[in-house]
Amino acid sequence: MIREIEVKSGMKVSELVDQLSATAFNARRLGEACRIYREMVESDVFIFFTLAGAMIPAGMRRIVDGFLKNGFANALVTTGANVTHEIAEALGYRHKMGREDADDAELGRKSINRIYDVFIENEAFEGVEQFVAGIFQDLDGEFASYEILWEIGKKIGADSFLKTAYRKRIPVFCPTLHDSVIGLHLFVYGQRLRYSPQKDVKSMVDLCFQENRMGVFIVGGGVPKNFTLQAMLLSKGFDYAIQITTDSPQWGGLSGATLDEAKSWCKLKENAKTATVYCDATIALPMIYGYLLENV
Repeated sequence: MIREIEVKSGMKVSELVDQLSATAFNARRLGEACRIYREMVESDVFIFFTLAGAMIPAGMRRIVDGFLKNGFANALVTTGANVTHEIAEALGYRHKMGREDADDAELGRKSINRIYDVFIENEAFEGVEQFVAGIFQDLDGEFASYEILWEIGKKIGADSFLKTAYRKRIPVFCPTLHDSVIGLHLFVYGQRLRYSPQKDVKSMVDLCFQENRMGVFIVGGGVPKNFTLQAMLLSKGFDYAIQITTDSPQWGGLSGATLDEAKSWCKLKENAKTATVYCDATIALPMIYGYLLENV
């Protein structure tokens, strides 16, 4: 039976989510995703957290850090863009509220970059370049992406999910590291540094061959989603999968592909517990995190 939502002053996030679970559409899906995630954490499942889209510019960096700090994720797979913006924030540069209808030519003349309704100045990327140049120049040899990012996390002074990952030895895979500002700096300054996609793939497959039950939390799809799911082609398939997306499956794109479709590839087990929430991740991600903080 559908339950009528009753919002009360001072109610917890988890209380609201529990009520959403007895409603319909994506409110119910969000509640189911939270219950599955709670089960993963409490059952000591090894969890991959895949993160695509401009989540760091949108203000999600402390939530991503919280997932790592609180043991809600055991490995992170993200984009070079999110890593670049995370470094900028950790260095003290800030993303600012902007407008999607701004005059982009005028912004360009003022050295301001736009990410929909977020602005960030060019000086932020100049600061990132100065910071990573010395790190890359000192690295000699073959490195996986997570090893490169651990080196960056080691040098970051402020709170950052890269710093947390280094301290807790949580791998942060970045299969699109070369497709970012950081990738350009690797080319310019990392003359003795060889980024090895093969080491990334081997490490991912090794993690997938663990005896633990395996879960994946997919935010936004893209390369991080595919890179993580495809690692299971050589292994046993995920036992749990949660997806937050705004894409729909009928266009054939990866980000909108259903989790059931992944079962046809044996990336998920036939009986895997799954939930897909069709929602802006800037709404669903904080809700899931808040639920976990209050219940795990």
